[in-house]
Amino acid sequence: MAEGLLLVGCGKMGGAMLQGWIAEGTDPESVVVIEPEETLRGKLNETGVCAVNTADGIPEDFAPDCVIFAVKPQQMAKVIPAYKRFKSPETQFLSIAAGTTIDFFEDELGHDAAIVRTMPNTPAAVAKGMVVACPNGNVTDAMRERATALLSAVGEVAWIEDEALMDAVTAVSGSGPAYVFHLIETLGKAGVEAGLPEELAKQLALQTVYGAGALARDADDDPAQLRVNVTSPGGTTAAALEVLMGADGLQQLMTRAVAAAAERGRELGKS
Repeated sequence: MAEGLLLVGCGKMGGAMLQGWIAEGTDPESVVVIEPEETLRGKLNETGVCAVNTADGIPEDFAPDCVIFAVKPQQMAKVIPAYKRFKSPETQFLSIAAGTTIDFFEDELGHDAAIVRTMPNTPAAVAKGMVVACPNGNVTDAMRERATALLSAVGEVAWIEDEALMDAVTAVSGSGPAYVFHLIETLGKAGVEAGLPEELAKQLALQTVYGAGALARDADDDPAQLRVNVTSPGGTTAAALEVLMGADGLQQLMTRAVAAAAERGRELGKS
């Protein structure tokens, strides 16, 4: 079997990545997936992917150039040893497990292993994710390009060289979708309080956040200027922004929220 991809775990994030790879032209026959759930394995095998229950089922002639760990962080220590045999100068190990450090993987796989730690977020499920990657010193330029191509299947990719930044990354983009979901939730509820029917308020909130995000992403102006553009002096938007931008407004709340998430990330990394 040709060199390819070994995906350990095919849950929501792993499954989204696999779907993206195949959609972008990856040969399913070059992918081996480790998936304990029998029904899901059957569906994967129907696509041409080789899905097996455990590492023992991996074809003997399979030599992956990338091993992707997509299991829960608390399972990682038990899972990793079975894949150490694939370590070589040409193979990189890529993790999408939150809070699991490069040091952890080096202790398990050896300090000569090429390791990329990543932090994706849930919009990866619809190929609109944000993935931040951090390599160790054994990751070559070619490996970095390979990892970028793999991760781009689920959204945008950014690289950092300082792993200490990963807690802040997690607090902004990793946990960030929950903040946006809460914004949609609270904006809809505020619409109901203002007299709108519940379903209409929900529709307005959802589409407004979706549309504003798309505009902010594609516009030449930065978000601050877009805010100014839509705010007429003395108008309704200005009245709302006086509240949101007040001394106890959204910026202060968001700063505290991100700081709390980053601190919790540091705590989890020590446990």
